[in-house]
Amino acid sequence: MSSGSLSIGKLAAATGTKVETIRYYESAGLLAAPDRTKNNYRAYSPQHLARLSFIRRARALGFSLDQVQALLGLADQKEISCSAVDLIAREHLAEIDRKLKDLATLRSELSSLIVQCGHGTISECRIIETLAPEAARAG
Repeated sequence: MSSGSLSIGKLAAATGTKVETIRYYESAGLLAAPDRTKNNYRAYSPQHLARLSFIRRARALGFSLDQVQALLGLADQKEISCSAVDLIAREHLAEIDRKLKDLATLRSELSSLIVQCGHGTISECRIIETLAPEAARAG
């Protein structure tokens, strides 16, 4: 292995990525297959490290694999407008806002149940009562 190349284990450690995930990204086309050593080991370049770091950061921000694929394709075209990147980011932000709204609704519902808790017995518990199927409540 050349001095600038990394084994899959070292690439995994450098990026905090599982080896299986790196292999998956290769098979999905997000990460180019690396050259192989004479012993048939993968030999990753600094470009692989940079690309995998990009993928990891995008995934940490919640971008889907399809969005990451699109962003990678756009990142490779340095001279085009970034409007497509902006659109992907704005769509993702809108999805995050929808999820936050749903979570706020769930939080409110659960908070309301907790407030109704009389700290009595389980048979009087509003939380258990609310979670139980309709038939169990009627019986």
